[in-house]
Amino acid sequence: MSPNVPPTSDAEPRDDRLAEPSARLLRYLEEKDDILLLTTSNRYEKHTWDTAKTSELAVRVKALLEEHAKRVTLIDVAKLEIHTCEGNISAGRGNNCGVLEAKLDDPVKNPTGHHRCWASINNPGDQLHEVSRALFRSQVVIFFVSVRWGQTNSVYQRLFERLSWIENRVSTLGESPIPELKGLEAGMVLFGHNWSAARVLETQKQNFEWFGWKTPEALSFAWQYTDDEDEESPESYRGAIEEFREFSRIRLPRRP
Repeated sequence: MSPNVPPTSDAEPRDDRLAEPSARLLRYLEEKDDILLLTTSNRYEKHTWDTAKTSELAVRVKALLEEHAKRVTLIDVAKLEIHTCEGNISAGRGNNCGVLEAKLDDPVKNPTGHHRCWASINNPGDQLHEVSRALFRSQVVIFFVSVRWGQTNSVYQRLFERLSWIENRVSTLGESPIPELKGLEAGMVLFGHNWSAARVLETQKQNFEWFGWKTPEALSFAWQYTDDEDEESPESYRGAIEEFREFSRIRLPRRP
């Protein structure tokens, strides 16, 4: 690692910042089943050598859990066609998000009948149903997300805005929570470089709670390479990759 790269923590070895929370996540998930992993970081598809760090970790988590015969679904959200939210929550005629008229009338895309989103109806090629169908089958969902400009990346933001009807059906329309999501546990693995990762994670965990989802501590963690928000040197970005690569060579510890 370049000597010009600043240390990130005075208290913890660098490897522990990834190994310990990752191991904690795995130990928790080993007691669960029907686990959904959603990756949201994107790369140019022809650069096959360039994989997002959070996506790499998600693939590894899936493989390790499947060794224990766990049912795990991994969806790369960046590869789905998910249209932008239409903002029907604040439409000119009032809140029209998640109303019964917005039900996606397709037994294949919407087998439970719970998917209600106008953008799914107005855009025939939209693939949000790929996520909602998997979500309704899951006990646990983990979002793997990157921080960009102090916020979650645009792929995640587009996805989460499009899921607004799940929360709105309860908070505004006064309906009961969707039965398939009762007891759903949600978490986020969030990677940043130099700014706001911890704050962004706390915001998203609050969003999950507003959706009525449980947020056990073991299901979420944020990793940020440096606490120096002005550190933008090429060496620091290479250093972040090197740190992750060093971590990815070890096998995550398991419960005895």
